[in-house]
Amino acid sequence: MSQQILLIKLEKPREKKLDQDIHWLCNSFGLSSGRDTENLATKIVIDLLEQISDNEEKVSSEKIAESLEINPSRVNHHVRNLINSGLLYRERRKLCLRGGSLKAAVQEMRKDSERMFNELEEIAEEIDRQMGLKNR
Repeated sequence: MSQQILLIKLEKPREKKLDQDIHWLCNSFGLSSGRDTENLATKIVIDLLEQISDNEEKVSSEKIAESLEINPSRVNHHVRNLINSGLLYRERRKLCLRGGSLKAAVQEMRKDSERMFNELEEIAEEIDRQMGLKNR
């Protein structure tokens, strides 16, 4: 499985406001950048969080599309990116927040990135050895 974790160092919001904090988190993971001029990825995350906090553990992308009044294919495009980042996962036809909470999802993404860096470091060390480069 391919996974892409993008981190962007952004200044945290000065004030504690829920919407600003969610936007900051999504922007820090690069989830609502590039061609996402309407910040749909962030809106999807907000809607998903709201539905989960209403005692729904799993949410369908169709329900999110209906709630946001947008085409389900647009939701699915962003959902694929959210799944690839490690924030969400799909269980059957429902979406789940990884770990059951946003904090747990971020912690799991951190573990994913640590595993990626360990693999990169291992291969880099082998390349250095084969190329005769010395570690300081």
